[in-house]
Amino acid sequence: MATITLSVNGRAHGPLAVREDLTMNDFLREVLGMTGTKFGCGAAQCLSCAIIVDHPDGTSATMPTCIVPATAFDGRKVRTVEGHAKDGRLTTLQQSFVAHFAFQCGYCTPGFLNEGQVLLERLERAPIPRADLERVISEALDGHLCRCSGYVKYHEAVRDVVLAEPGRYLA
Repeated sequence: MATITLSVNGRAHGPLAVREDLTMNDFLREVLGMTGTKFGCGAAQCLSCAIIVDHPDGTSATMPTCIVPATAFDGRKVRTVEGHAKDGRLTTLQQSFVAHFAFQCGYCTPGFLNEGQVLLERLERAPIPRADLERVISEALDGHLCRCSGYVKYHEAVRDVVLAEPGRYLA
C-alpha cells in the first residue's frame, strides 16, 4: 500500500491509502467515483483515458491513466473531463464539440477534449501564425484514436474555437 494526496479538478483528495498497482484510471473510477475518464485499450495507445496534469510552471499536458499507477500522481494537480463545465455551463470547447457533433459514441471524447484544452492553453501562452494552425491541431490530436472516425470533426471543433478568438490564440 501507498499513500497519495492530489488535487482533482481543484478539489484536494488525501491522504488516501491505495494499492501500489492501482492505475490512475481505476483510482478515478473506483475510489473517487469519477466515470468520465474512459478505459480504452489498456496500453496507452488510444488515449481515451488521457487527463490533464497541471505543472507548477503554469503549463499542462495530458497523460494516460490506463497504465500509469495512481501513485505517479501523488502531489499533482490534475483535471478530468468532469472538471471542464462550470456551474452546469459547458466551456467554449465543449460547446464547439457539440456544435460539430465531434463524437459519435463519445467514448474517446474525454481524451480529445482534454488534449484540445491543453492545446488552447498552450496557444494562449504562445500564439502561432494562422498558417500553422491546421498542422498544430493535427499534431496535438495525433495519437488519440477514434474508432468511429470522428477525427475531422474534433479537428474542426478545436479550429473553430481558435478562429473565434484569433487575437487570443494566433500571432
